[in-house]
Amino acid sequence: MLGFLQRPVVVTADVNLNIVVLTLMGLLSRLWQLTYPRAVVFDEVYYGQYISFYMKRVFFLDGSGPPFGHMLLALGGYLGGFDGNFLWNRIGAEYSSNVPVWSLRLLPALAGALSVPMAYQIVWELRFSHCAAMGAALLMLIENALITQSRLMLLESVLIFFNLLAVLSYLKFSNSQKHRPFSLSWWLWLMLTGVACACAVGIKYMGAFTYLLVLGVAAVHTWHLIGDRTLSNVSVLCHMLSRTVALVVVPVVMYLLFFYVHLILLYRSGPHDQIMSSAFQASLEGGLARITQGQPLEVAYGSQVTLKNAFGKPVPCWLHSHQHTYPMIYENGRGSSHQQQVTCYPFKDVNNWWIVKDPGRHQLEVSNPPRPVRHGDVVQLVHGMTTRLLNTHDVAAPLSPHSQEVSCYVDYNISMPAQNLWRLDIVNRESPADTWKTILSEVRLVHVNTSAILKLSGAHLPDWGFRQLEVVGEKLSRGYHESAVWNVEEHRYGTSQEQKERELELHSPTQVDISRNLSFMARFSELQTDWSPWGRPPPGIRACLELRCPEGRAPQPGTLPLPHEPNELEGPAALLQWRMLTVRSDDTEHKYSSTPLDWVTLDTNIAYWLHPRTSAQIHLLGNVVIWASAGLATVLYAMLFLWYLLRRRRKICDLPEDSWRRWVLAGVLCVGGWAMNYLPFFLMDKTLFLYHYLPALTFQILLLPMVLQHLSDHLCRSQLQRSLFSALVVAWYSSACHVFNTLRPLTYGDKSLSPSELKALRWKDSWDILIRKY
Repeated sequence: MLGFLQRPVVVTADVNLNIVVLTLMGLLSRLWQLTYPRAVVFDEVYYGQYISFYMKRVFFLDGSGPPFGHMLLALGGYLGGFDGNFLWNRIGAEYSSNVPVWSLRLLPALAGALSVPMAYQIVWELRFSHCAAMGAALLMLIENALITQSRLMLLESVLIFFNLLAVLSYLKFSNSQKHRPFSLSWWLWLMLTGVACACAVGIKYMGAFTYLLVLGVAAVHTWHLIGDRTLSNVSVLCHMLSRTVALVVVPVVMYLLFFYVHLILLYRSGPHDQIMSSAFQASLEGGLARITQGQPLEVAYGSQVTLKNAFGKPVPCWLHSHQHTYPMIYENGRGSSHQQQVTCYPFKDVNNWWIVKDPGRHQLEVSNPPRPVRHGDVVQLVHGMTTRLLNTHDVAAPLSPHSQEVSCYVDYNISMPAQNLWRLDIVNRESPADTWKTILSEVRLVHVNTSAILKLSGAHLPDWGFRQLEVVGEKLSRGYHESAVWNVEEHRYGTSQEQKERELELHSPTQVDISRNLSFMARFSELQTDWSPWGRPPPGIRACLELRCPEGRAPQPGTLPLPHEPNELEGPAALLQWRMLTVRSDDTEHKYSSTPLDWVTLDTNIAYWLHPRTSAQIHLLGNVVIWASAGLATVLYAMLFLWYLLRRRRKICDLPEDSWRRWVLAGVLCVGGWAMNYLPFFLMDKTLFLYHYLPALTFQILLLPMVLQHLSDHLCRSQLQRSLFSALVVAWYSSACHVFNTLRPLTYGDKSLSPSELKALRWKDSWDILIRKY
């Protein structure tokens, strides 16, 4: 019974030494002197801010992509004991002793290193030779731009890693399908495909291109399975369900999970709160939550409120008025009502307070018990500091002549009677009798006399309006618009009928002790907006920064100060989804920006870092031999594929069926992966950089050795031709290695360069500025 104990337990394993050696070489190339330079390099100034926010649990918004990539970088900081205390204010700033540089750069470096053996495995899973697989891995190993990008606190190498992992996992799953469907390994690779796709999209929205590619290949394979008459209906249904769960449901759930963890970690108020809704801000610890907690929930007659445009479009701001009036005659010769100005102001101010008044009573304080305002009720809005009533009439607005002017009524003009009645329309009401609720209710104010709705036009007024934003009355016939929806942000029950006492009350802060909760899905939905993603505020936000208080006075004590205009590496705007792929802010071009055509010819580079005392420097510059050869291989593959396709149409099969299928699959994944990750950039009207091409380049690098093997196996007819071709390939690889070694000082930045050495490294005209400098 215990006889098995008399024999030793033996475990055997197949170890591919090629993969082991490639992994070690990848680690060496990416981890060697990883802490050098110990200074902020290019976009590290951008990502470092968010790592500090994670360390301090401060909420922030970033438009470059979902939060998974930022969380991975922050994980490196957490493991290294980073406390978040570093001022990421300029490129080249020396890191202080509390910044764990090695730990922060480790995960991108590991991702770049593991991409090398992964390239080997992908080519091998496509059933090409070990020689071709080694060739692909070596090209990944010595490509200078990939090394540079993976040795810094940047996300492209992590994105490439998950792109390759998704392709590799699907290939292993597909190969398992032929022999062991529904086995443990079959499920493992299928689920890992979905997880890798979710991670790629979770790092940058560019990952969606590879995800769509994998989904397309999986859909074609599933279509073939449906036509396989050897499978039962139940088996086909199980195949379809399993793929749907793994490739659709799992990525969606993981995508939501990334945001869930992101919002759980960032629970404190931060510098980017203002562009979020009042409800979102109130869900954060500190900031607006300290003001809005414990406020009365239901707005009543006599309530003192501030009204914020609910969706922050085109600019987050509060309904505002002050004693200054519209000019009698505008610059274009049109006349105005000369009534008190009503604007929208993007900073907290005592002049943002309004009192909700019952038109049938004179009371400006809340009765006991309070009488709540309900959907459909008619109200008047009294400006707290000037006691003027919110009014609109058939006078053209200052900057929007198709709309009505909104003012606070001044009774010196008897020819223009007051029209200050507004009907409350609760947009998100659940029943016709809903009450107006603080923060939660999204309302429109409909003018009783003219049926116009109170709306923010988005234009900022001239100097006579202190560059504040225009508010207009727009006819309901023009339809629903988000800029016409408002919500009560700050709220208290007025207790005084006397104006002087009420002014003191308006100046005093509200007392709070209760918080309002906002569900994860509500906060997630709000993050999916369409602001510009490129690190600077969109035009509307920048317009806010130029606004001034009346007569140049500073904001009231306790209100937000006027922010400074951020430089090109500061203060990102909010996240967006698909709109980020096609929307561009109106920023001026970055001096290192480039076009997609520049990438293919490598007619561009980016200066990442320059030593302050020597000529040592780091540049993002690709290996020109690899880039040119990869582009040529793509063109050659397309020509050969078209040639074979035409001949097969003529019933001439130059390739055996297995070789043809392998050739087609290689093209779909590699040429398709290149096209999916490259061609969409031609449709994007926004600032682009060379590093955007790296995911597409990776697929070209995988294709290159497969094209070389195909030429050797099928187009070289004799042994002599194969020998000559092999010699040419070896010489070509040697030239690629030579270029890598030549550019190594600019890849690692660990060597001072003389002017003559810089001139020798010159690629077209991109080095002129460096040569002139030295």
